[in-house]
Amino acid sequence: MKSLRNLFPTNSRQLPVRVPAGAPVAEVSGLRVRLGGRQVLDSIDLTAHAGEVLALVGPNGAGKSTLLAALAADLPAESGAVRIDGRPVTDWAAPELALRRAVLPQSAALAFPFPVEDVVRMGRAPWAGTDRADEDDPAVAAAMAATEVTEFAARPFSALSGGERARVALARVLAQRAPLLLLDEPTAALDLRHQELVLRICRERAAAGDAVVVVLHDLGLAAAYADRAAVLHEGRIAVAGPPAEVFSGELLGRVYRQPVEVFPHPRTGVPLVVPDRTA
Repeated sequence: MKSLRNLFPTNSRQLPVRVPAGAPVAEVSGLRVRLGGRQVLDSIDLTAHAGEVLALVGPNGAGKSTLLAALAADLPAESGAVRIDGRPVTDWAAPELALRRAVLPQSAALAFPFPVEDVVRMGRAPWAGTDRADEDDPAVAAAMAATEVTEFAARPFSALSGGERARVALARVLAQRAPLLLLDEPTAALDLRHQELVLRICRERAAAGDAVVVVLHDLGLAAAYADRAAVLHEGRIAVAGPPAEVFSGELLGRVYRQPVEVFPHPRTGVPLVVPDRTA
């Protein structure tokens, strides 16, 4: 996909520098977002740190995907601030922003039948012309292996199943090797094995020093894999913290308008969240 390199001018780009574990990678403060005349997010304060998985959870319409899009600088804020790598997102040129954050949207669609390997290689376009461009081949190969898509590298993206497309789209994000990963419902189209695979990848990226922000509907996955969870409710953060501390039956039942039970796994102690079907 050499033609894609023209999208990212190679001159005057400031490359990202790794920060210590626990340092802020992305921050929002006082964030408000209005869409179609409706206040979707209101007074959001949140920080994603290097070396952690931060899960955004909450019912449909709570504002999870909107918050992720604002973090990615794909949606403008009505007020408040969004910062990536210490600077307001509006201060970064698009090529430099692409070096700092990789975004996985809810759906992956392509108009042309690109081979899978070429789709994954698109993630390397921001690095063209830099001293890290020689990492392209190993980055693509590693991303495809991690997401288990190597075996259909030559197949057209359009010929894949929904779950296979989702994994290829994740491989593209991983190949980008940005220090901030923003993943919107990456497990939605996946079977049980690959849901677990995706969250293990999230943990591996965090262990390598990345900040991972992931929108999840499965509270069990959030509890098992996230360092922190932010529970969104009606456009605000109801609570944020380690899942074992913030996932309570009372809170989740109120936010989701569905009685739930939360109890520790008998072997691991990880919170299990199940509907209370006796209520």
